[in-house]
Amino acid sequence: MRFAKVWQRLLGVERTVVERVTVEDDAGLLVVHARPRKGARQRCGRCGRRAPWYDRGEGRRRWRSLDAGPVRVVLEADAARVNCPEHGPTVTRVPWARHDAGHTYAFDDQVAWLAVHTSKTAVSELMRIAWRTVGAICARVAADAEKTVDRMANLRRVGIDELSYKRGHRYITCVVDHDTGRLVWAAPGRDKNTVNAFFDALGPERSAQITHVSTDGADWIIKVVDARCPNAVRGADPYHVVAWATEALDQVRRDVWNTTRGGKGRATEASRALKNARWALWKDPDDLTEAQQAKLDWIERTHPRLHRAWALKEACAGCFNCPDRGSRGWPSARCTGGCPGRGAAASPPLSSWPGEYASTATPSRSASSINCPTPSSNQ
Repeated sequence: MRFAKVWQRLLGVERTVVERVTVEDDAGLLVVHARPRKGARQRCGRCGRRAPWYDRGEGRRRWRSLDAGPVRVVLEADAARVNCPEHGPTVTRVPWARHDAGHTYAFDDQVAWLAVHTSKTAVSELMRIAWRTVGAICARVAADAEKTVDRMANLRRVGIDELSYKRGHRYITCVVDHDTGRLVWAAPGRDKNTVNAFFDALGPERSAQITHVSTDGADWIIKVVDARCPNAVRGADPYHVVAWATEALDQVRRDVWNTTRGGKGRATEASRALKNARWALWKDPDDLTEAQQAKLDWIERTHPRLHRAWALKEACAGCFNCPDRGSRGWPSARCTGGCPGRGAAASPPLSSWPGEYASTATPSRSASSINCPTPSSNQ
């Protein structure tokens, strides 16, 4: 194999002629002098069309490539300009790097892959680049991918929620595809205008194809979804459903705690025991310590109303841990409901609970009607 061919393989470049390789000991650099092949020369760096020569530009230029072990590698080539009919005087395109970038395709792709799997700081340390450069490279790679992939194609079941950053003072609204589990859209803000911007980008035809939308119950999401997707089934995502059930459980705990004080406004031995039972009620039953399990057993004997609220919370969480869930997370056709809850301490079926438990049941729903949510049900 020829010398130039070896370097083309090592650098991961195509349509490139490697002229020579030099070493700069002072800077610790391996410099690969290259030029585009004849068919790739004299093209506009923006649109790629052939254009007449304009001038030599700023002379020779360097692009950072992947390191050869501990040695940094750069490609060096002429950076002449052409007079593009559309963009005017523009630096010529090179086959190994994006326009207006100081790194090769291979380097950019490596940084983008690492940014997905680790922190920005770790990427900057490993690749020996600035922290802000990592963000610029990710933006370039994402922009190229956006041109070849339509992430909003075939959307049927989506989830809309916001996440906070900068210590909770700023928000980004995100839309995910439940069928693929991928992020399809994101923008700064958490208001109606932000959600409307997503549906504007989606278009009325594809908005009408959405069948299910999961949200956290925020009015600024629900009102826009009802207006832009009137035929979609709107539901709550599992995280918020279990969070609401946990909040309701804690409200019951506080009510029972106030009752044990007898309205005297001072703590009793029973009220102190209930106040310290918070973690036993909140934690996953599989993660309970011996003391917390004993506390839960004590609540079952002494405060059946509170224990029933805990059992309802666990049954709610168990619906989302259904063993018959399909590959996309929805309960499959085999699911018949009545999921037992989480862990070894799962609650018994509602129909087997004592009458004193049933006295606090919601009268509008019978025990047999509590089933796992299905894609066709409005959760």
